[in-house]
Amino acid sequence: MLKVAIVGASGYTGVELIRLLHCHPEVAVTCVTSEQSAGKKISDVFPSLRNRCDLLLENLEPVRVAEKADFIFTALPHKAAMEVVPTFLKLGKRVVDLSADYRLRDAKEYEKWYEPHMNPELLKGAVYGLPEIRRTIIAGAELVANPGCYPTSIILGLAPLLKKKLIDPASIIADSKSGVSGAGRSAKVDNLYCEVNDGFKAYGVGGAHRHIPEIEQELSLLAGRELVISFTPHLVPMDRGILSTIYAQPAGAVTTAILLDLYNEFYSGEPFVRVLPAGTFPSTAHVRGSNFCDIGVTVDERTGRIIIVSAIDNLVKGASGQAAQNMNIMQGFPENLGLDGLALFP
Repeated sequence: MLKVAIVGASGYTGVELIRLLHCHPEVAVTCVTSEQSAGKKISDVFPSLRNRCDLLLENLEPVRVAEKADFIFTALPHKAAMEVVPTFLKLGKRVVDLSADYRLRDAKEYEKWYEPHMNPELLKGAVYGLPEIRRTIIAGAELVANPGCYPTSIILGLAPLLKKKLIDPASIIADSKSGVSGAGRSAKVDNLYCEVNDGFKAYGVGGAHRHIPEIEQELSLLAGRELVISFTPHLVPMDRGILSTIYAQPAGAVTTAILLDLYNEFYSGEPFVRVLPAGTFPSTAHVRGSNFCDIGVTVDERTGRIIIVSAIDNLVKGASGQAAQNMNIMQGFPENLGLDGLALFP
């Protein structure tokens, strides 16, 4: 039985990890930490866990945490993660980090969007944990940088087209909508019920969102050239889910049938990517609570543009489910172990 610690367990990604790992036959959650709620039972913070996970939340002391666990999930904000991840690695623990601290390869790029990096020497060895693209190197990694939610939906939507060079990389526009849980659990005026209910708004407009360098880094690697995209995120008054609509200009003559054949071949055998039939497009309602990414694709015959629509649950495939998927790969477990739950519908 693999003993697992969740560092930063009192946020949405932390409780989602507990929910998913509770159903994992090879894992036992043995340690949970929270600076704000230390001394309380995790089930007092999240009553949904009552009588299923009643562990006491502890202050974050890396050495003490490492004594209790074989594998570490760090579900902390950026900066907080890089303060403790090096210690876990030095103590011989494998880590999946859910923050942004190890996603960017270039320390200067990280500083541009966040702040100076405290351990840039770790960036080269950190593996970007998108299993459908990086499965082989994830398996041998000591540190996996779990992808962001928006990047997951966009990269999976575009990967087949970029790998086969079927689109003009300079033409990509990504328009994404996310539920409010994507902003985290901390109290913020912009996330209050009266602020978001009955509203629908764009934010991070004009190339200001911090996920942009992560998206461009990974899409550039797929395309084999540096690229820049237009990305606009939106906040939708729902708890969870991301729907990304992506537009690109084809590099040559293509049809919807050709694209569907490409996507079905590219994602053949992938346990968590579902390519939808012609004329069918994803809904966040059909992936809610699951680790699936649903993808629909078509050619707009009037404009000639390719349109890709992808849907994920931002807390599962966009965060905790993908983290558990990465753990499975790193530990040599079946990749879908503990993650085969269907979407919650209705």
